[in-house]
Amino acid sequence: MRIALGLEYDGAAFTGWQTQPDGRGVQDALERGLAAVAGRPTSTICAGRTDTGVHALDQVVHFDTDAIRPHNAWVRGVNRFLPHAMAVRWAREVPDAFHARFGAVRRTYEYWILNDPVRSPLAHARAGWVFRPLDANSMHEAAAHLVGRHDFTSFRSAECQAASPVRDLHELSVARRGRLIRVRASANAFLHHMIRNIVGTLVYVGLGRHDPSWVAEVLEARSRARAAPTFAPDGLYLVRVEYDPSFQLPALSATMPAWLDAHPDQDLRTDP
Repeated sequence: MRIALGLEYDGAAFTGWQTQPDGRGVQDALERGLAAVAGRPTSTICAGRTDTGVHALDQVVHFDTDAIRPHNAWVRGVNRFLPHAMAVRWAREVPDAFHARFGAVRRTYEYWILNDPVRSPLAHARAGWVFRPLDANSMHEAAAHLVGRHDFTSFRSAECQAASPVRDLHELSVARRGRLIRVRASANAFLHHMIRNIVGTLVYVGLGRHDPSWVAEVLEARSRARAAPTFAPDGLYLVRVEYDPSFQLPALSATMPAWLDAHPDQDLRTDP
């Protein structure tokens, strides 16, 4: 039997998704919780391997098991054994044809930047911070140059193991909400550090160091040296993974980090 899960976690508490020798990966914590409920070791496969410090609102995971449990056991039962920094949001039995990684047709990430002269304790490890004023409109104009099917060599890390640097970027948008700026990116798949490298480059435009058209030049150069430095992982969230509708996986209605509810800017709760 194959089970799919929706997982939410605070990436600051883990060394990324991948299992680690010291047991501090998200995968390690989840598999310990699953083993406690299933009564045996349980291996998992996720939709996208997030790095250290990167968060998830709806990471999709699947695992195979012959342990017969009610769906509630895979949610509340597993959550009893998970650290406070993570939780299973939903569970569904899926056909064997479902694959969390290879079956994903679209992944959406958001990067939140606190743009304020003073750092915010509420946003610590949950948002990137830029203390100089950013021009979000210029950043959005620059982002348009990257939408579409391109060779994103300029925005991949040296450690990237992808066979091809070509990706189909469906959406890349920038919007300001009070002191916060949201960068939203959707694609069939992403390269290693691709979003953080794009965000760093857009920040350079927002600071006025380059015109929006410079981003097109960086893309065409196909050289990592032409782009800005990699931005911090703090503000990056995996917010949604989409599959063939026939699998009937639940879609979470809330796609904003929970800490925004405590933020004083009321208009943050309105989606652009």
